Amino acid sequence: MDELITRATSADERERGPVIAVLPVGSFEQHGEHLPLTTDTAIACLIAKRIADDHDLFLLPPITIACSHEHAAMAGTVSLSATTLYAMIKDIWTSLDAAGVPGLLIVNGHGGNYVLSNAVQEINVVAPRVALFPVHEDRAKARSDAGLESSSAEDMHGGEFEVSLLLHGAPHLVREGIETDDHTAATRPHLLTLGIRGYTTTGTIGHPSLATAPKGKALLDSLAQSAATHLALLTRGGGSTGRRGTGSL
Repeated sequence: MDELITRATSADERERGPVIAVLPVGSFEQHGEHLPLTTDTAIACLIAKRIADDHDLFLLPPITIACSHEHAAMAGTVSLSATTLYAMIKDIWTSLDAAGVPGLLIVNGHGGNYVLSNAVQEINVVAPRVALFPVHEDRAKARSDAGLESSSAEDMHGGEFEVSLLLHGAPHLVREGIETDDHTAATRPHLLTLGIRGYTTTGTIGHPSLATAPKGKALLDSLAQSAATHLALLTRGGGSTGRRGTGSL
């Protein structure tokens, strides 16, 4: 996963002069038998790097442990409290703002990181400074553009969406067995109470057997395009995808 993490130096960022940073936020949690605990982090890094490369932005290293309490019954899962993740986001943005980088695009790879929405809304009370990506509409468009066969309700965890992205961007992370690891639990009304263990014994909810690398490429292309509208809002809020001109980080 090293290739998905920034290798920039201070000199690189001084020359770039960015006013928008991109922060991948993942998790460290079970993803069935065929994907690693770092799946959400790898996906967030894959998307964040593509966006940063496309728009010449300041790519930050990922937050690799977040709010995965619904997966706590599964081996290997480690979580932060929501208050800790909230504080990390606020501190990271405050540090960036003080360094002359007021815009922040948070690329969230884990659906359980609900608190990110609260942090973003609070920071944006005065002006648009932070955006959370991708939102539901971005994911829906990407699924349509890529021709995914499963629905978003069916494809919750370790299924067609996630496996396709990894088959395209980090195939070495996908182990054998995706062809036989499908599991259906399209309705999950008590997920917050029972956790994922209430709906699957393997940790998978979805159809990884449907995943392909071409679908993953199409997903990434679509998400990269959708990110432009979020960056435009941050630009109107006081940032720009161009250079600061002078100053340093």
